[in-house]
Amino acid sequence: MRHYFYGIPVSVMKEFFATCPKGLENLLAVELTTLGAEQVRETVAGVHFKGELAIGYKACLWSRFASRIVLVLSEFQMNDDLDLYLGAHTIPWEEHFPGTATIAVDFTGTNPAIRNTQYGALKIKDAIVDRFTKRGHVRPDVDKKSPDIRIMAHLGKGKANITLDLSGPALHQRFYRQGTGEAPLKENLACAMIARSGWTGEPMMDPMCGSGTLLIEAAFIAADMAPALRRERFGFDRWLQHDGDLWQSLKMEAQVRAKRGMQRCEVKLFGCDADPRVLMKARDNAKAAGVAHLITFKQADVTALENPLPMPAVEGEARQVGMLISNPPYGERLGEFPALLEVHQALGDALRRSFQGWKVTILSASPELLSCLRLRADKQYRLFNGALECQLRNYQIALDSVASQKEVAQDFANRLRKNLKTLEKWASKEGIDCYRLYDADLPEYNAAIDRYRDYLVVQEYAAPKDIPAQKTRQRLLDMVQAAIKVTGMDGEKVILKVRERQEGKQQYQKLSEEQHRMEVQEYGARLWVNLYDYLDTGLFLDHRQTRRMLGQMAKGKRFLNLFAYTGSATVHAGLGGASETTTVDMSHTYLNWAQDNMRLNSLVGRQHKFVQADCLKWLSEAEDQYDLIFIDPPTFSNSKRMDESFDVQRDHLLLMQHLKRLLAADGTLVFSNNKRHFKMDLAGLEAAGLKAQNITGKTRPKDFERNQHIHNCWIITHAETQA
Repeated sequence: MRHYFYGIPVSVMKEFFATCPKGLENLLAVELTTLGAEQVRETVAGVHFKGELAIGYKACLWSRFASRIVLVLSEFQMNDDLDLYLGAHTIPWEEHFPGTATIAVDFTGTNPAIRNTQYGALKIKDAIVDRFTKRGHVRPDVDKKSPDIRIMAHLGKGKANITLDLSGPALHQRFYRQGTGEAPLKENLACAMIARSGWTGEPMMDPMCGSGTLLIEAAFIAADMAPALRRERFGFDRWLQHDGDLWQSLKMEAQVRAKRGMQRCEVKLFGCDADPRVLMKARDNAKAAGVAHLITFKQADVTALENPLPMPAVEGEARQVGMLISNPPYGERLGEFPALLEVHQALGDALRRSFQGWKVTILSASPELLSCLRLRADKQYRLFNGALECQLRNYQIALDSVASQKEVAQDFANRLRKNLKTLEKWASKEGIDCYRLYDADLPEYNAAIDRYRDYLVVQEYAAPKDIPAQKTRQRLLDMVQAAIKVTGMDGEKVILKVRERQEGKQQYQKLSEEQHRMEVQEYGARLWVNLYDYLDTGLFLDHRQTRRMLGQMAKGKRFLNLFAYTGSATVHAGLGGASETTTVDMSHTYLNWAQDNMRLNSLVGRQHKFVQADCLKWLSEAEDQYDLIFIDPPTFSNSKRMDESFDVQRDHLLLMQHLKRLLAADGTLVFSNNKRHFKMDLAGLEAAGLKAQNITGKTRPKDFERNQHIHNCWIITHAETQA
């Protein structure tokens, strides 16, 4: 609606507010100023500005950074819900939309009176409806999903601000997406990346383009195409003060600019992705956006990335350079890091090898992954992808740059290579396919690396407090990169876990609900392990020799496995010919796992018993006799399901006294624990009629030879029986 004075149009200044992702405020303010906005003022996640209605329309049509453009209707002091109701009721809503229109009210912010945003929205809706009905109008209905008019209200610093949404669907939606990848980049964030990169129309490449958002937005910019030109619906469509003639003239001007821009546009845009399905979506999106002819898509993995620009026809002539802009995956879970480390290292190598002279812009939520590029940033910006804080770094690849020949974590890589050469042959000969490959051999690389067939599990130990956390983290990431390169493992099959060094087996921490598991073999036994879902995998590798020994001792014996965990010792005893087995553990999860392990080896039947119980309580009440007993208790436990705490040093004699009652006259008890510097109470054992033989050295496998304290193991028998 235009205002006139004696037939002459009168300029009416309106107050607007543009919302945007955090980090884009300055870009948005400059853009709005360029469009003609006045009194532009930045705030967190938004920009205030004033102008005629045409400025609001231009912002809706042309803004590449805004999420929404709203018209400010009222701002007032608000202490309680009555203030909110009255403030909303005084707004002349009938001048903005008819009673036949549908509405939705969005409310943000709280105070002591308005503690619930839904309640705040309800008070405004009530005020609107009451104003319509008191004036004899039809009352508007509510449609939360697709309203004709959306009212937005915010409460903060004692003031309520009520606005009318002019955008309709969020402005970052350009309506060209036919499909997206798993984590699509929002269009306004993509434009921010392009703006912060300093791109001016030179050849541009996205080596991990996903659904093509960066390239399509770059094509819009190069062709002078308004980002909302293809949009069919706006929030002002049923607004009574909407000036249709003014809007159509602005839209026609944008259409003419886009047509001319597209005709003269010669920009070269290149997109690659390893996933052919995602690449197909990118092509469909580019086609729907009308810019498919400007973008060349190619299926390619980042590890084989090549410069898309042709070599010069004349020898000695400089090769054309461009700009590479990308938002590589950065993962939110620790377990995703190894594969991503490999990707970033490969990207950095490719840039130095084939993109000399290019400018590079990378957005990531992980500074550690960015460090794997091995590039020095010229500029750095803070942006937000939703609530996730990200870093945008700009790099310049030197003209004389070459791919680094220096190996990451070279000392560690050399040690790992040496260990692999020795242990791989040994493991094959022994008939085992899971073993410890590295165990903090070098102090500065403080982790354990275990191999499970063609998988690696990397478990970081807690670093000393005097070492900076950033340095520790970088060493870990360097170690993972080097491990992938030395072993040739697929980064997707490297599992990274962080733990403190444990002396016992008390920490069986659940990490996820994915239920990953795989089968491994150990001296003919088939066992299930889970490399992903728990801190431990279900198989203590340092007890491999002990389990083998139990299998050799078990023929015809009644076998008891106490604190059984996943029952791997029971499997060996069963395969060794035990006449019966009893497996006891407090955890329902691990007892089920033990049963699965037994079934995997066809060890089924009534002779194999499984008991879920507090092992100490069960032990004090049990009466059966056993010829062979294996017990590997935790170093310490105070589980809520146990009646009392347990300390292996303090309580091991009491444990032995109970076990003596269950041990047959000529029976053998194998007792193991992981407490460093454990001291057996030999005098107490003797007084109890038992004697012990330390067999720790015999039960320590080759792959644990360096760790003298990984466990200690004893054979205990009745005193009158020879060991």
